[in-house]
Amino acid sequence: MPTVTLPDGKPFEIAVDELVIAGWAGRDRAAVDHHIAELEALGVAPPSQVPLFYRISAALLTTAPRVQMLGGESSGEAEAVLLAGEGGELFVGIASDHTDRAVEAYSVAVSKQMCAKPMGPAVWRYSDVADHWDDLVLRAVIETDEGRSLYQEDTVGTLLPADTLMETYAGRAGARLKPGQAMLCGTVATKTGIRPAHRFEMTLEDPVRGRSLSHAYDIETLPSVR
Repeated sequence: MPTVTLPDGKPFEIAVDELVIAGWAGRDRAAVDHHIAELEALGVAPPSQVPLFYRISAALLTTAPRVQMLGGESSGEAEAVLLAGEGGELFVGIASDHTDRAVEAYSVAVSKQMCAKPMGPAVWRYSDVADHWDDLVLRAVIETDEGRSLYQEDTVGTLLPADTLMETYAGRAGARLKPGQAMLCGTVATKTGIRPAHRFEMTLEDPVRGRSLSHAYDIETLPSVR
């Protein structure tokens, strides 16, 4: 049950009992198909449909500043996250679909289930950004033994609109998330290719209102023994 805070309010809890990852959520279908082909060449099975929604354990969503991952082959993905609070009001935050890349070749769904999904504790009301959703900017910086580097940066306009994702997931026009549901809304391309790091910093910027949501988390790598 994440505790979140609005810019002008006190902390409050959102009970999340259904967590969904929107995969293959790019708006340019040709680019999505190209990426599917690239991953298929590496042994990753293509999705059964596009977009594809992965249900994972709601307990994986965390605002902790440090998470533990098995082995050294996992990496983060900056994404906008939608959460439906009590009464159905929608909130938006910044989260990471941290994924085990070794397991991804075996099963995308299993790889997503294996990792915590870090999320920033500050949120906005979705109604405050809905009319300029495409202008929001996702940005991620990673820290490795080689130093800090820009990992991701693009607008969410390169992804399917949040309204479209919610409608597609529910299977009906005009649908919104129900109280207790949360959805990670897809990620943007990396700058240098997918790679692990020991620290992941992510930001969702609203250039129209001149504000941003940020969160960072450190990754503790657990030994993979046999």
